[in-house]
Amino acid sequence: MAGRRSRGPERAPGRLDADSPAVLATVAGAEGAAYRRPGAKRVVESDAARAGDTEDPLADLAAAALDDGPLARTFDLTADGGTLGRGLGYSGVVDLLVEPIDASVEPALDRIAAGERVAVVTVTGGDRAPVGARAIATPDGGVEAADARPPIPDDVLADVRPTAGDLAAAGESARITAETDRGTATVFVDGYAPATELLALAGDLDVRPVARFAREAGFRVTVATPTGTGIDAGDVPAAHRVLAIRPADLADAVGRPADTYAVLLSHDFEADRLALASLLDTDVPYVGVMGPRERFGALAEALAEDGRDLSDADRDRIASPVGLDLGSDDPAQVGLSVVAEALAVANGREGGRLTRGEGPIHPRPDV
Repeated sequence: MAGRRSRGPERAPGRLDADSPAVLATVAGAEGAAYRRPGAKRVVESDAARAGDTEDPLADLAAAALDDGPLARTFDLTADGGTLGRGLGYSGVVDLLVEPIDASVEPALDRIAAGERVAVVTVTGGDRAPVGARAIATPDGGVEAADARPPIPDDVLADVRPTAGDLAAAGESARITAETDRGTATVFVDGYAPATELLALAGDLDVRPVARFAREAGFRVTVATPTGTGIDAGDVPAAHRVLAIRPADLADAVGRPADTYAVLLSHDFEADRLALASLLDTDVPYVGVMGPRERFGALAEALAEDGRDLSDADRDRIASPVGLDLGSDDPAQVGLSVVAEALAVANGREGGRLTRGEGPIHPRPDV
């Protein structure tokens, strides 16, 4: 399963409308140890760029991008004293794309807002097209031009189109080199998925830390409350939306099933029974159920009595007790545990300790 890539160009609309322009620095490639993978981003405000902030190693690059347009630079962070590396999380060789935030990302933003996957394709080197030339790729192999930037030549697009479509579908990023009869172009394909949804059925305000941690982790948060609880948006300010709903109708709150991770926190057996049955009729990949194993066993028996025997596939996507084992029953720490498990599942991980793992922390796309 691809990792969650949903935070990047969707942050740009506010910058596009701002009086003062800003610059976006993106890791377009790296060799060596890193805790940030290609696609990692940082916004540099124009004031910092113009001031030539000596404490900010990106300031000069940002100022140059504001004056001259997009640029690409390669840094050997093993030889620069570590200043830039500390800011970007690398100790090897890193390739940066530094560019003004402009209208060229708007087609991608529109698709993400519509719940679609997309990739931003940008030239970062070679002699076939200027740095910053851009197109937008879709999972079906389609491409479209990006306003405010030079177009990518058709022969380059023809060479990178299949891989760009795959990266758009996976929400992953990678650098590709296109060899054409008229020259070479290196492009950075930056894939994005819409924001992953966390749907929480809540019976009381214990949902607050769940909503807060989920929002900070990048989920779009919906808190659904059984009709009559009286919980409203003012009670859970971290939620993107709060709605009153019959637990039996909880599936109606699911907009994009494949990107929705649900947790049942109502503390009410009947509400959880009805909500679980409703969610299992959708394609949501994960349903966390609060409570001990014995309670879930009783829920499964009740569903069987209703004619709904849980299949192996059903049980694979149900997590009960919900959460990772953090060794605490404090409400805030339980909330962290719940969100951590949902995030691990969304990222295709088990949630174990990194120190006991092997291999790279972040997946490296095979392109």
